[in-house]
Amino acid sequence: MPVKTGARLPVALRGYDRGQVDQLLGRIARALNGGPPLSADEVRAARFDIVLRGYEQRAVDELVRECIRELQTTAPYDERPGRPRVHPGWLVNWIQNARFSGAGLRSGYDVRDVDAFLDRVVAGLRGSAPPVTARDVRESAFRVVRLGPGYDEQEVDRFLVQLAGALERR
Repeated sequence: MPVKTGARLPVALRGYDRGQVDQLLGRIARALNGGPPLSADEVRAARFDIVLRGYEQRAVDELVRECIRELQTTAPYDERPGRPRVHPGWLVNWIQNARFSGAGLRSGYDVRDVDAFLDRVVAGLRGSAPPVTARDVRESAFRVVRLGPGYDEQEVDRFLVQLAGALERR
């Protein structure tokens, strides 16, 4: 649920400077609505003066913590907490060592299509071809073969989901 940065905050006898708080909340609202980016660290670094008839400190601190969580969930994947970056060399090795079961008598993805796509991803990671994005991986489509060499569709699909996530963390 999105944070309500325009929430009415209680006023205390001694509290945070209302103008400073409102200014930060405005920047957060703009960042969450596609405006100039604002990192969670920038919000954490914000300090407010204590003044007479300012916003209640505990209420502001709670709202700011919610805003930080919201900013973290909307940040690019590689800036989100708990998502380590993936080294391209490791990624190339992982892709090249991927093995898929044959489809057997069922229909499956054309081996040549899947292998060519993964070769293109590797070439992009090495810089010898345009890079392949996570979106490209998610939108990839392969011919389905009924007779002939085909990879198990579910295995390939699971691998591609993992690959897209890894590309986002590069």
